[in-house]
Amino acid sequence: IAFFLVAFPAYFAYASEYRSDDSLGGGVADYQVNGEIEYLFLESNSESIADGDPLTLTVSTDLIDNAEDLNIVGVRLTLSFGEDESGNAACISDNAPDTVTGTISHMNYSATSEGDNQGGSGSFDVSVAWIDEDLPSQEVISNMTKAEIEDAIDGHGKGVGEHTLTISVDSETGAQTPPVLCQRSDGGEEVTYTVDLMVLDYTVVPYFDTSDI
Repeated sequence: IAFFLVAFPAYFAYASEYRSDDSLGGGVADYQVNGEIEYLFLESNSESIADGDPLTLTVSTDLIDNAEDLNIVGVRLTLSFGEDESGNAACISDNAPDTVTGTISHMNYSATSEGDNQGGSGSFDVSVAWIDEDLPSQEVISNMTKAEIEDAIDGHGKGVGEHTLTISVDSETGAQTPPVLCQRSDGGEEVTYTVDLMVLDYTVVPYFDTSDI
């Protein structure tokens, strides 16, 4: 009871100050974003990708009902892969690491990353967003209007449509040890890809600091 007797008058005094400059109506003030980016599965599959022969695929939000109603703010590509290198019984050397590169793009937004399997297995992800990803994670956002914040974190329907992914493999074979007797080969890798949409369901509200109450 004591807390509310103090907190409520303080809040309304705080609110009345903002109302005087129209901040509760969206003017420049301190705000916070309620909501965080979540990942919505779009598609997953495995492809055999030859060394030096990139594979390009497209996936569409047509796979999701009512995708146009979602605030799609980015897309993530996750790649996982093993080791397809082979050698005969005479080989005593280890497999050589292979490098896999993945690119995810939508419209004029694109990101690329790579990882290797260390001669065994590997995985990594790469994502691209068309909003300010830092804003939703900030405790308080200052010196912006509500409309400016919403404009910065809204996907504006950009995420609907086709998303393009490109995967390439740079494979290497381990040392031919012992020479002549050891025969090794590595023509590529089996790569599993998963595409997730980045979706942000949010509200922007005035920030109220209760630390001093």
